[in-house]
Amino acid sequence: MSTKVPESPHLLVASATKSFSLSYRLTQLLNQLQPSPEIIFFISAFAIGGASGLALVLFYLGIEFFENLAFNVLMSQISAWGYWTLALIPVLGSMLVGLLYYFYPNFSNYNCLQDQSVVKVSPKLFLIKCLGAAISLGTGASLGPEGPSVEIGGNMGLLLAQLLRVSQKRSRLLMSAGAAAGFAAGFNAPIAGVFFTLERVLGTTFTTPAASIILLAAVVAATIARVVFGIHPAFELPTYLVVNQWEFLLYIGLGVLAGFISLAYTQGIKFAQRSFQKLEVIPRGFKPILGGLTMGLVGLALPQILGIGYGTLEVILSGKIFSIPFLSMILVIKLVVTAICLGSGLVGGIFAPALFLGACLGAVYGQVLVAILPPEVGLIAPPAAYAMVGMAALLAGSVKAPLTAIILLFELTQNYLIILPLMAAVGVSVWIVSLVEAQPMVQTLNFKEMGINLTQQDELEILKGVSVARIMDVDYFHLCDQMSVLKSSQLMISAKCHTALVVDEQGQLSGIITLGDLRHAIRDNSDEIEGLSIGDISTKEILYAYPDESVTEVLKRMLARDIFLLPVVSPDNSREVLGVIDKPLISLASDLTLTERAIASAD
Repeated sequence: MSTKVPESPHLLVASATKSFSLSYRLTQLLNQLQPSPEIIFFISAFAIGGASGLALVLFYLGIEFFENLAFNVLMSQISAWGYWTLALIPVLGSMLVGLLYYFYPNFSNYNCLQDQSVVKVSPKLFLIKCLGAAISLGTGASLGPEGPSVEIGGNMGLLLAQLLRVSQKRSRLLMSAGAAAGFAAGFNAPIAGVFFTLERVLGTTFTTPAASIILLAAVVAATIARVVFGIHPAFELPTYLVVNQWEFLLYIGLGVLAGFISLAYTQGIKFAQRSFQKLEVIPRGFKPILGGLTMGLVGLALPQILGIGYGTLEVILSGKIFSIPFLSMILVIKLVVTAICLGSGLVGGIFAPALFLGACLGAVYGQVLVAILPPEVGLIAPPAAYAMVGMAALLAGSVKAPLTAIILLFELTQNYLIILPLMAAVGVSVWIVSLVEAQPMVQTLNFKEMGINLTQQDELEILKGVSVARIMDVDYFHLCDQMSVLKSSQLMISAKCHTALVVDEQGQLSGIITLGDLRHAIRDNSDEIEGLSIGDISTKEILYAYPDESVTEVLKRMLARDIFLLPVVSPDNSREVLGVIDKPLISLASDLTLTERAIASAD
């Protein structure tokens, strides 16, 4: 974000302190008055958005403070020794981050309380993490501020959840609202912030009340950011023009390339993180120095890759033509250096580097098209246009958030003409990543590997070690396949049963039927309903669960197909029913597991 330092930064600190104090008093008042859930939602959205917006203003001022201290004040003193002193800046910054690791070894993972139902946030370590990110980014780490911005907002939501003492589900919602506020203020793009949270944070738990609180929090945070920094976006983009209507087909090729570069980027980060973890002979506090040293040495030859990179990004997007070899070189080196910075422990996110890489890729692709297309094809858009679309395509492939990438570029350009090229390139990029991701050796990044440490556990993570046999219900409701539809309906209504197994005369599984199936059958076959049996209308293609299977894998299948219940069958005979597993049982298993862990930790 292009920031403008206010005339009196201390006033911001004072207002932030007052805001946090006011939020605390407000939550105490809410606990006493017990207002309706709708009012709590409304007030929580404003509290999270306001606190997140102010916290992010201070965070960006911190980045600018360390950047000015390092590259202006310090460099003016040591530059007389020679140009090589530029390499000292990232090294000194990484040494400060290493000191933070020495005194606070787990400051980058401070809210990973894996055995608690509601994550507890330490305000002290939260501030240390923000300081580490400001030092890393201000002294030239090849990372971005948006990841920490999302984390700052998310932790504002978690702090409010702690004060209100809400349930785990409500705590996750408040965290999601804060994450949206952080993204919205970081990019000055509130709509993209909402879509990012709905795609990557909430996922399948999205509900209408959740959308309301996320929208309000994002608007409030973005408004505060605009009051301080102005209404301009994080970086300036040129106007996109359509030259040929058929040209969007060329963006499909850009999407293919972006998909493969996204995979190289994400797998490079995972490889770097694994490699640094294996360096056990090096103390944790010294590993960031390796990242800073690499950054400094590379920065001597290519200063364009130092820091967040928005300045270089705007030059590429302005239409200035760099040579294809140069753009290709900084693309590869930026990718490698970003992976090393994140793997070594420097604090930052992967969003800004992904945008940088996408711009380089798009500019190279655009220049190649200009060089190889024959004149009779006609004019095409300049390389800068492909650079803009490349940013979205590579961001979408890297973080698996296609709608966020499309909406973000649309908000930044405020030009509807860019939508079709964006949809083509982003869609193909994410498709390529999904195809390769199907291989067992390839996995995309999780939040922690992106530089975002919002690690509140969801059901999928909690239930990884729980087997189906442990929670399945052996006393299940079943019906004979020869029973009539009307009688079956009456029995299921009396039993208050949503889904029933259908078995044959030998008690072997033959199908599954739901109240919805029966209702549709009665409505569509009213003339011949008397002679219709449930064996005629039941679902024969059945998804199964096995007793030794992880509940996490079963839940994934149920969520993908929106299934309420699965039969648990014998591994040797898929028609031999051992029990059933349904969504209420899975929720109960989650609560039981968390309670057991709490008891174990107390002992």
